[in-house]
Amino acid sequence: MEHASQLHIQNRRRFAVNVWNAMDVSGEARNNSNLQIPYSSLTVDHTLPVPEMKPSLVNLCKDLVKKWSNLDESHFSAQRVAGGITNLLLKVSVEEQDGNIVHVTVRLYGPNTEYVIDRERELKAIHYLSAAGFGAKLLGVFGNGMMQSFIHARTLEPLDLRKPKLAAEIAKQLSRFHQVDIPGSKEPQLWIDISKFFERASSLTFDDDEKQKRYSTISFKEVHTEIIKLKELTGLLNAPVVFSHNDLLSGNLMLNEDEEKLYIIDFEYGSYSYRGFDIGNHFNEYAGYDCDYTLYPNKDEQYHFFRHYLQSERPDKVSEKDLEALYVETSCYMLASHLYWALWALIQAKMSPIDFDYLGYFFLRYNEYKKQKDTCFSLGRSYLSESKTRGRSEDN
Repeated sequence: MEHASQLHIQNRRRFAVNVWNAMDVSGEARNNSNLQIPYSSLTVDHTLPVPEMKPSLVNLCKDLVKKWSNLDESHFSAQRVAGGITNLLLKVSVEEQDGNIVHVTVRLYGPNTEYVIDRERELKAIHYLSAAGFGAKLLGVFGNGMMQSFIHARTLEPLDLRKPKLAAEIAKQLSRFHQVDIPGSKEPQLWIDISKFFERASSLTFDDDEKQKRYSTISFKEVHTEIIKLKELTGLLNAPVVFSHNDLLSGNLMLNEDEEKLYIIDFEYGSYSYRGFDIGNHFNEYAGYDCDYTLYPNKDEQYHFFRHYLQSERPDKVSEKDLEALYVETSCYMLASHLYWALWALIQAKMSPIDFDYLGYFFLRYNEYKKQKDTCFSLGRSYLSESKTRGRSEDN
């Protein structure tokens, strides 16, 4: 089960409600002079074994990187790094004329293209986030994928997230991430996405009788009521809208321990959203692959994170008022994270070819939402009431 869970976590975020054609998106990137991304019309057949892909990969590399165009095929080697239902990652190593070895990551968009990521938004975000020093550098796009610089680092594990030094660095980097300006609409996407997920998730039918029986036990009227109530509560908190990662699980954080450098990677779900959602979603990922929410950070651990998020140079100077405000904001939006991924899991239960109990995952996330909602709603309402009282006192 652990292996299946890890596979699930690695691939679970490879879904979006929009339909995108990789060729069109690559063409969009090519035609958008503001992005200035090298473009190739070549494609690579992701279904081939890596050795059989090599000639196509070599041609692709030569087309995207002009200084490699005269290199012999013997100067190139490739190996599979990772792969899922949407992406296949390859490490391509190139020996240049001077003997220097350069490594790049070639990312191939895989099957199931009727339900894939909003690549246009992702490509735009990568360009600006990369310029700000986040993730791998985007080196080019092609017919069915992209080429990025290779990151020499290890992927974090869930238990790494709670280590005080690492938590402080994640908070610092996330704060920087939230300050990046991505051109375009700044409208927060959270409730738009949840609404789309709800619409799809609430009208499914399953060929498998057992799945259909479990699915039929879900009260979508109840779920919809919870969405409305939570949207209303969080709307009163006036949380800052920032460009959010929206998927900051351990697998999307890498650490070069020799250089003590942390990398935030994979911006497939990046969009403008609420600060509290990005942080609350990250805290939910402390639970790891098995959704053990006893690992959710306690208040002291959260305050440690908040101090470094709000003022990384002088964390001890953050006021109690600011800590409390962010604690309430994060606690309420943490609930939205459960609703988001719970509904997403239902759609995956219908669409995904992965052998994983997505229906069971819905219940894990939704039941945790119901377990925490009274505490978090009470916290939010109490804070808002006290804030209103303080405001009146100050006015008088």
